[in-house]
Amino acid sequence: MPVEVAYARPDSQRLIALEVARGTTAEEAIHASGILAECPEVDLAEQAVGIFSLPVGLDTVLSPGDRVEIYRPLQVDPKAQRRDRARAQRARNEGQASGS
Repeated sequence: MPVEVAYARPDSQRLIALEVARGTTAEEAIHASGILAECPEVDLAEQAVGIFSLPVGLDTVLSPGDRVEIYRPLQVDPKAQRRDRARAQRARNEGQASGS
């Protein structure tokens, strides 16, 4: 059955199409894709995987057409980043108001 394995680096992405047997797990598809040899920074013990952006376990059995995605760890907490942007925007707005 056809499946895909996807992994994105900050500067490039890989999408590998392959045929696997019915009953293949996400982990088995990742190994079969060769992505671990191509991208040695991938550590399945540390990194999450998903199918079409929904987190799944490595033991999840795939369906035809599934795209297994390997997620990189977040560099910045999105909530903290939004908080920092809001704080900076408030400071800019206050600066404009006092300088008017």
